[in-house]
Amino acid sequence: MTTSDSILSRLADTLETRLPSRDGTALPDSYVSRLYQRGPDAFLKKVGEEATELVMAAKDENPERIISETADLWFHSMVALAYYGVRPEQVLDELARREGVSGLAEKASRPNP
Repeated sequence: MTTSDSILSRLADTLETRLPSRDGTALPDSYVSRLYQRGPDAFLKKVGEEATELVMAAKDENPERIISETADLWFHSMVALAYYGVRPEQVLDELARREGVSGLAEKASRPNP
């Protein structure tokens, strides 16, 4: 079982290789490359779909599906992160910053949009 956050770094490295080239061509055998070629709406839709599937798995109290759907959600979220030039280490740093801080206090400290 891999418990290290290094899997996130390795996945991010791979996803970055799938980003569209300057001429917009996709790697022919790459699901992620094809998602990127179709633009943000395609992979952001997948994030929403996977989030919904996770909710349904949780409502069904199905641990195996919860794990599978969470992996799908995290994967497609990582696709989005790579597209927008955000590394998973940045997200982990933000989680570390929040560690030990009350969720209510953390939310109250955010600027209003």
